[in-house]
Amino acid sequence: MSINTISISTGQALDALRAGHAAQMAGSLTASWMLHGRPGIGKTDIVTQLATETGSQLFDLRLTTIEPADLRGLPFYDHDTQRTVWYPPEDLPHDPDRPAILFLDELTAAAPALQPTVYGLLQERRVGQHRLPDSTFIVAAGNAVEDGAIAYDMGTALSDRLIHLSLRAEANDWITHYAMPHGLHESVIAFIRTRPDLLDTTEDVLRRGAMIAATPRSWARVSAILRSIPDAALRDTLIAGTVGDAVGAEFALIARDIASTVQARTMIDAPAAERPDLYPRSLHGLTALTYALIALADRDTLPRVIDVMAGLTDLRDHDRRFAALPTQELATYGFELLIDRALAQGWQEAFRESASYSRYLSHKDSA
Repeated sequence: MSINTISISTGQALDALRAGHAAQMAGSLTASWMLHGRPGIGKTDIVTQLATETGSQLFDLRLTTIEPADLRGLPFYDHDTQRTVWYPPEDLPHDPDRPAILFLDELTAAAPALQPTVYGLLQERRVGQHRLPDSTFIVAAGNAVEDGAIAYDMGTALSDRLIHLSLRAEANDWITHYAMPHGLHESVIAFIRTRPDLLDTTEDVLRRGAMIAATPRSWARVSAILRSIPDAALRDTLIAGTVGDAVGAEFALIARDIASTVQARTMIDAPAAERPDLYPRSLHGLTALTYALIALADRDTLPRVIDVMAGLTDLRDHDRRFAALPTQELATYGFELLIDRALAQGWQEAFRESASYSRYLSHKDSA
């Protein structure tokens, strides 16, 4: 069964959930939300981020691992009233004074016997006699059958209880809203920047009958491998086992080029006269340098980071081998991200005081 709604990026989905959460807290909209997307696209990450941003307690329920009784609770016989009383489980929100997010993950893979219990949570916001506090925001998530995951088609009785968001992997959105804020390795970010088609290869892998696909989640794992495994040969093996052999081989070639040419910290500390010879000569290397500079920027290093970033625009004059590379575009993109970071931290004064940045602006205006 197809998801007949607009396909949006994970960043747009997070914006939608933010708006929905704010509307519910204001008392103008109470709804349950459903995130559809391939495995590894980042559904759990955006719900976790929303919980962090809103100060909500996150109740993360994996519906493939529980039974109906786990949601309804346990019966207890009350001798005074001669009635059976149900004690609700601690895995559901219960404190009316504390905002909470109830995340019902793997909804489409849950056993059919569990769905009637879930209906009550999604539609009536209750299980048995236990009613969820008004401050509880409900988000469900799941994969589709065509994603190669274990899943059941969602019936209309369940579908009608939800606002559906269909997520797609989008490289620039992933870089801006996930990879950079989470400090992923600059080689991973540079690779996806230049090969956005390899952020998510699930469709191609399924078509070929293979097992291992590159996904946003697996690229985060590649970043961890790069930072924790020093042996290059072993690292290549682990990366191939994470994103597939073909993608892993292509990434390994580029990562070695980046590792041998990107000297971001050295460039920040080097005298201005020595910096031109330290710039990488490849597009991948320059792209990785751009992201590394942003990651290394702090209040103390920002003036020198600006100097190095602005130096990208002078490379064509320094060495004709840079003539075919989009150094001006890289500088512009890098400064956009760097300014966003500086504004968020209150470091913008460094740009007003920087002669290098003024020179970059003049160069840009005359281009």
